[in-house]
Amino acid sequence: MSFQPDLTILSFIFFTGACLGSFLNVCIYRIPLKKSIVHPGSACPRCNTPLPFYLNVPIISYILIRGRCRFCNAPISLRYPFIEALTGFLTLAVVMKFGITLTALFYLAFTATLVVISFIDIDFQIIPDVISLPGIVIFGSAFVFVPEMSFVDTIAGIAAGGGILYLVALLYYMIKKEEGMGGGDIKLLAMIGGVVGWKGVGFTLFAGSLLGTAGGIIIMILTRIGNIKLRIPFGPFLSAASLLYIFFGDPIINWYLNLL
Repeated sequence: MSFQPDLTILSFIFFTGACLGSFLNVCIYRIPLKKSIVHPGSACPRCNTPLPFYLNVPIISYILIRGRCRFCNAPISLRYPFIEALTGFLTLAVVMKFGITLTALFYLAFTATLVVISFIDIDFQIIPDVISLPGIVIFGSAFVFVPEMSFVDTIAGIAAGGGILYLVALLYYMIKKEEGMGGGDIKLLAMIGGVVGWKGVGFTLFAGSLLGTAGGIIIMILTRIGNIKLRIPFGPFLSAASLLYIFFGDPIINWYLNLL
């Protein structure tokens, strides 16, 4: 179901998504540190001064204060407005594709969860169980919100997602006698499988591997690190690939099959 609102509504949807992104920034920063995501309110990470509401307006506040804390003048990472803008655009994309429906709300919750997981994985190379395990249960309800999904599809997706990566990790350990894939990736793909089904798991793993390979090469070139064992988190690539499937899966699969 497509949705084609006017510019005012589009702007409102984007800004709503950016506000969600502001909250996701809090989650990304606090969850790995096992801090409350509700209390206390936002504060400067350098001087800990609480931020008034007018300095918490997504994207706009960052531009007005020129990327520096109003109180201690410490630089504020560009990643904060980036995540706000990213979430805003993803919110727009979800609503444009699925309309204002429960399906869109479900996919928006899933997308927001992937954003949090991806940036935590980038920062700490972990995917917290406090997100992925409840995520498997919560997003295992896809058959309720997504018309194309059945209960069997959801269960098969969870089993395929977790099972495939578990077998890959087990075989790698048996051959190399060292861990090549964290348990967080296994739980993440199980969570993704609940949303995209077993067919989507294959696409996500394949596309995620391609994106991860390309990303690894780019990172090694930019950082001039030639170590083939450079640890690059897989979570962001699995997340990106799953969203690619949700938005463009069928056209990409048909294009690929036509090539063969």
